Amino acid sequence: MENLTKKQKIIRLVETALMLALSTILAELPVISFPFGGSVTIFSQVPMVVVSYRYGVKWGAFAGLSMGIIQMLFGIGNFAYVSGIVAYLILIFADYIVAFGALGFSGMFKSKIKNPVASIALGAAAVSVIRFLCHFISGVTIWGDYADGAQAVWMYSLTYNAGYMVPETIITIVGCVVLASLFDLSAPVIKVRKYSK
Repeated sequence: MENLTKKQKIIRLVETALMLALSTILAELPVISFPFGGSVTIFSQVPMVVVSYRYGVKWGAFAGLSMGIIQMLFGIGNFAYVSGIVAYLILIFADYIVAFGALGFSGMFKSKIKNPVASIALGAAAVSVIRFLCHFISGVTIWGDYADGAQAVWMYSLTYNAGYMVPETIITIVGCVVLASLFDLSAPVIKVRKYSK
């Protein structure tokens, strides 16, 4: 952690905890739930994207990993549907730890792209694609038994996971664009963005 005062550390920890709580609540209130896992939510990824954008990839990765562990605890029942150590490991990492942990890398473009709206939107898109790829891999490797026999397992995983991740990605990008347009997310305390006339 960079040189922060005790007060700054406390503010960062509290803000991150609140964002984790908000993400978790929003993830538990899906708009559309898919039968074998996965859902479309209203902005559940946005708080994690904001944490990474505000505090950088290292801190974001910590927050994303925390989100992955929380999601795994909420989805603990899914372990009953797979068997074997390899399947458990794929489920743990592909569906939870790496999938949600990736959200913590969404601040990766902040120093490379000066336009805050473009930077956060691109970061949100990139980590959503990584999350989709994790779920796709999991679908091919451990959830293939749920595929319709008339369809290749990879196609089933692609269409099933795209069914919720495409809308989730769009919703996340829109939410981040609106927030970055209205607020200065780089300021020590988030404040309304001022535009010159």
